[in-house]
Amino acid sequence: MVKSKVSGAVAGMAAVSGLLGALPPAQAIEQPRYRVEQVLAPESIEVRRYEPYIVAEVVVPGPAEQAGNQGFSYLGGYIFGRNKGDRKIAMTAPVVQTPQPVKIAMTAPVAQTPLEGGQSFAVQFMMPSSFTMETLPEPLDPRVSLKPVAPQRVVAITYSGTWSQANYDEHLAKLRSAAQSAGLKTEGEPVYARYNGPWVPWFMRKNEIWLTVK
Repeated sequence: MVKSKVSGAVAGMAAVSGLLGALPPAQAIEQPRYRVEQVLAPESIEVRRYEPYIVAEVVVPGPAEQAGNQGFSYLGGYIFGRNKGDRKIAMTAPVVQTPQPVKIAMTAPVAQTPLEGGQSFAVQFMMPSSFTMETLPEPLDPRVSLKPVAPQRVVAITYSGTWSQANYDEHLAKLRSAAQSAGLKTEGEPVYARYNGPWVPWFMRKNEIWLTVK
């Protein structure tokens, strides 16, 4: 079963709600591609194998509730034109000449991962698949870096509701329990993925937590 993740609403935080409000329809937003290998709980917990992709990343201090806002403000600057712009941008068809700065299409989700014991967080935004490391424009903000993400196997839980710490902790515990019951060994810190803007009612939001499977 192969899912081409090109649906769902864009991830976002309150600080950038004005920018996100001008985005194209949800069905136009690209998401990472993955294949479902195993379903641990119907419509909730899956073992997935993701294809490689590229992210723009920024590392910001905690707490977790503020890291997403702060990180996305830097990443939003990059994707909306705060970059040097590459002379040729690889598109689906054709390859075109683009004046600088380049505006990069939005994708989803925005992923947030704790670092250094939770004192800081890596906030990542997936780059459109039409770009490569060679064709992506260079960020003007030194805090923003570009990095490839290798193919990876994860166990993921999907849930709705608020972005509260309590809701996150509850579902992370369910995910860890399901992974352990299935005999899966995980490593690294959990990745928190948000797919919706802050204007989306809490009961309609799509949130995920991913754990890397060894």
